[in-house]
Amino acid sequence: MSRQPTGFTGKILTANHLLSGEVIYFGKDHTWVNRFELAKVITDPLAAIDLLAEAEGQTNTVVGPYLIEAAQSIDGCPTPTHFREGFRMRGPSNMFHGKQAEQTL
Repeated sequence: MSRQPTGFTGKILTANHLLSGEVIYFGKDHTWVNRFELAKVITDPLAAIDLLAEAEGQTNTVVGPYLIEAAQSIDGCPTPTHFREGFRMRGPSNMFHGKQAEQTL
């Protein structure tokens, strides 16, 4: 029986899309998605490492993949635990273009 390391928290795989530069996340449907709430929370540390290695090999799709800490909220959607990822999730910091223009956050 495998034991998880003490202190391992849920992770989300994120990167930037190669052509558009948009922030993307590895989704629950095992594709890259551009909405944080569709991201898959990875709870197995070995699976997180494997997914990161796979993403690092997708150089024709993504740039700079890395794992971020996330928590599951009561409604089942992931939430970022670090303020930096909250900024990335919302899009550009100057208002009214990109995700902020969609007013979905």
